[in-house]
Amino acid sequence: MRPRAIVIGLLSAAAVCSFAFFNDFIMRQTFLVGNYMPISVYGILLIFLLVVNPLLLRASRRLALTGRDLAVIIALTLAACYVPGRGLMHYFTMFLMLPHSYARTTPGWKEAGVLEMAPPRMLADVSRNESEALNGFIQGMSEGSHHMAFSRIPWYAWTRTLGFWLPLLIAFSVAMIGLALVVHRQWSSHEQMPYPIVSFANALLPQEGEARGWVFGNRLFWIGCIAIVAIHLNNYACEWWPRYLIRVERYFDFRSLTEFIPPIQRGGDYLLMNPTVYFTVIGFAFFLSTDVSFSLGIAGYVYTYVAGLLAGYGITLGGGGFISLKMETFLFSGAYFGMFLMLLYTGRHYYASVFRRSLFIPTTEEVEREVVWGARVFLGCAALFALQLYLVGLDWYLAILYTASATITFTVISRVVAESGVFYIHAYHFPCVLLWGFLGAKALGPQMMLIMFMVTSLLMIDPREAVMPFMVQAFKLVDSNRVGPGKVASWGVVALLVAFAVAVPVTLYWSYDQGSGRVADGWTRNVPKMAFDATVSAMEKLKAQGTLAEAGKASDVEWLRSLAPNGSCVLAFFIAMGLVLLFGAARLRFPRWPFHPIMFLVLATWQSRCFAFSFLIGWLVKVAVTKYGGAATYQRVKPLMIGLIAGDMLGGVLPMLIGLVYYLVTGEPPKRFLVLPS
Repeated sequence: MRPRAIVIGLLSAAAVCSFAFFNDFIMRQTFLVGNYMPISVYGILLIFLLVVNPLLLRASRRLALTGRDLAVIIALTLAACYVPGRGLMHYFTMFLMLPHSYARTTPGWKEAGVLEMAPPRMLADVSRNESEALNGFIQGMSEGSHHMAFSRIPWYAWTRTLGFWLPLLIAFSVAMIGLALVVHRQWSSHEQMPYPIVSFANALLPQEGEARGWVFGNRLFWIGCIAIVAIHLNNYACEWWPRYLIRVERYFDFRSLTEFIPPIQRGGDYLLMNPTVYFTVIGFAFFLSTDVSFSLGIAGYVYTYVAGLLAGYGITLGGGGFISLKMETFLFSGAYFGMFLMLLYTGRHYYASVFRRSLFIPTTEEVEREVVWGARVFLGCAALFALQLYLVGLDWYLAILYTASATITFTVISRVVAESGVFYIHAYHFPCVLLWGFLGAKALGPQMMLIMFMVTSLLMIDPREAVMPFMVQAFKLVDSNRVGPGKVASWGVVALLVAFAVAVPVTLYWSYDQGSGRVADGWTRNVPKMAFDATVSAMEKLKAQGTLAEAGKASDVEWLRSLAPNGSCVLAFFIAMGLVLLFGAARLRFPRWPFHPIMFLVLATWQSRCFAFSFLIGWLVKVAVTKYGGAATYQRVKPLMIGLIAGDMLGGVLPMLIGLVYYLVTGEPPKRFLVLPS
């Protein structure tokens, strides 16, 4: 690792964190991060390799960045990408402040006293100057075209709550970096996971003495890349001049067919029967094993069909609030637990040796020193995370169970990204809801539930951007470029701290300058309500049952008697877990088994519906190429598929740069153009 690569990587991380909120909510462009394959990172990488690095190499060989340098820079940037966008900062400040506003206008909250039930450290403090701290946050403090001074941020309202949340989030994030280091060797070397996103990046990175990667010299790559960039730039121009240009449609409407398939119509045919073609997904599907791409393609259709059949018999899988007791949530939870058990089983010998060494217990198997330290960091920081939950008011056993369940979620998401390249995924598995369904509201009590709901609202409500999946990619990328993952892990922690140090004040500044009413969208306004609405709903049910007064107050034998698992939710959990284990075993036992258990992890989420059609296209292309052209033709077509992905990245980043120039010149938000869903 050369010092300049580290410096550039940290500066890149700071740049992403300083610009993301402005790009996403002020200019309202494609999200700067948005998913596990940020267009801002890979699009800028392509521009750098096409334009800048060749000029640097021509000027001096020492000035040009090598593949190792770029791998380190990308890795450190990815370490910071969790913080500034949908993973956290999009709703971080709003969640901490807006409940004070909603409490004024929500009678149910006032009647239940739910805001007073929250530990004071978990919300912003508006007691000193509510007009400035709360009203200024909602309405904005800029005057006309003049932005407010940075010094006007009312830090007195935030120091207490930031003193709780930042150590909590940093502890969990560092724990996930340590765990990513633990699973890296098992997934990368022992199980030979494909890492499609990393394979794409490696095809771009230059070898020693070169300015670009090998793929830039392939004609098929340029055909695919130029064609896709042309489509996107044409469609972007149509946003500005719709009367003079013709759009190249990527959207299809097959909803008229659903009248012949009533279960799909009842189960929800949106996005599945009116799909958009995403070229990046088609490209990645071509690199995956056919059972993975096929399963990702049909998962949404199969689940929707089954849900529609059950709806015909009066059985509803979904419905209710985002954080609520419903069978659909427990299907996801069961699937995630089932997949986690499979991961433990396949790597049981290696993981046992790693954690034995981390606890200073000797083993016969050799384990890298950096992996042992990764395990120690994970155990220590996970314990610190659980301790902080306990100190804020959560019972010790709930703090441990919550930490374990959250760890399972992000481990499985990381595996999905490494194995399938699904760069846009939502777990729909919440530890707080899982404990609610298995233990019951009476055993937990309203305050315990509220604390877990609040932590979930910031940590897990939208895990499309999370530390561990980013770092799993980063370690594979640097390892394949002969850079030690251990060193990158250490600097990754530094990049993460830089991210928090930059993103928090920047987000607070823009929130107060513009006002949450202008910078927020429907999702970010709704997240601050979820924890409190779910708690009020549980309290109303307890009140109707006459058990609200004693809820959460039982101990020992009485607590065991108060347990009231939700039968249908628990059944859904074990059905999904059993199906994942069954399909996983069948895949290992029968070589021609066509389904991968990953289909139960995505089911019919919004993200799965977006990509299902494109995964099926990629699967069909691969099947056709391998059947009629053989292995040699498959290898020749690979650069074309890399070109499709590169075209999406360039076609997404160029409108962002054009939009930035337009905003700087005019002061007005540019036309919004999406290459991938935001």
